[in-house]
Amino acid sequence: MKAPTIAYTSHGLRVATVVTPGVETVAVAIHADTGARFEDAAHNGVAHLFEHMVFKGTTTRSARAIAEQIEDVGGSLNAWTSRDTTVFHARLLARDLPLGLGIIADLVTNPRFDGDDLAREKDVVLQELGEARDTPDDIVFDHLQEAAFPGQALGRSILGSEESLAALTVDDLRGWLATHYVNSRLTLVAAGKIDHDAVMRLAEAALPNGGEAPALALEQARFAPGSFRDSRRFEQTQLTSGYAAPGHYDEAHDAAALFTLAAGGGMSSRLFQEVREERGLAYSISAATTPYADGGLMSVHAATARKDADAARDLIDRVLAETADSLDSAELARAKAQAVASLLMTLESPQGQSEYVARQLLVHGRWVPADEVLNRIEAVTVDMARAAGRAMLATPPARAEIGVGAAVRRGRAK
Repeated sequence: MKAPTIAYTSHGLRVATVVTPGVETVAVAIHADTGARFEDAAHNGVAHLFEHMVFKGTTTRSARAIAEQIEDVGGSLNAWTSRDTTVFHARLLARDLPLGLGIIADLVTNPRFDGDDLAREKDVVLQELGEARDTPDDIVFDHLQEAAFPGQALGRSILGSEESLAALTVDDLRGWLATHYVNSRLTLVAAGKIDHDAVMRLAEAALPNGGEAPALALEQARFAPGSFRDSRRFEQTQLTSGYAAPGHYDEAHDAAALFTLAAGGGMSSRLFQEVREERGLAYSISAATTPYADGGLMSVHAATARKDADAARDLIDRVLAETADSLDSAELARAKAQAVASLLMTLESPQGQSEYVARQLLVHGRWVPADEVLNRIEAVTVDMARAAGRAMLATPPARAEIGVGAAVRRGRAK
């Protein structure tokens, strides 16, 4: 992957472009340095609702026009909200870049925010929330997040709740726009068959909403070993456990990520082999790390039979502890190969390149070449990975479980 060209418009918008040889398409996205963890409790769900509402129409395009214009040229348009980022993304033929960039810029600068549309879209989000609650292997992660970060924005659902959604108004959406979508909090990234100067001209015209964002207070993440248990019966029992993990800027981040891959990142991992293959205690089992600016979470998830839940939980705990004590060089090498392959495969597409560049700029404030990441991965030793694993396991886990136990409860994990 070639290094991106990075520049700023006269309105303070950061723009990064990557030329991808041999393609006829372009991926273009606006990444907002904001998400659900910037909400207060009374406005929980506003970041995600904002993402939905901008598609209901702008001052220049109706909702139908947005859909028809992008699909008239065979393109696709999407958006997603995480806890720390919101993204508006288009993929098109290179010749249609002006249209794609123009549409996503219109979404974040000129949303219409009609009251009737808001009422209807709240119903849509409530249906999304209901669907998530009816999907145990989906909603269990929200419960784990809440158990691990109780009483914090980082622990609240991205979708919000019935109560918080009901209270949100058009003025709340306009306030979110004014505070979180000024150019100093946005990054526009385009990758594919593009010309940097042409992208800069388009960005200059399409995003004139300059200005500095006010300082936003970010609540410090505070991990706690809380618990959630739902006794409803489903075809499978969902078990999750979470551990405090290093954040983006922690020097142990790469070692922790590799430890997690070795423990539960694939079919060759210890958790998969011992819990699923050797003992048959789970249909699926995996582990992952999620880093934030000020900490992170290592999570383990297993889908098992209700009758096997206790045995599966105990075995998962034992395997994690054993991995931290006896991870070997072959396991670490395999985890490194997975991490390297995942990164390099991602960087083979314009969309993957666009997302990688944006993430590095938002997290680190600079372009981080892939070779730098690969060198960090290669530098992790067995001792470093074991130490990272022991550090994460040193604190009792947060737990969220659905389909096991006698009652819903919250409190310290057992």
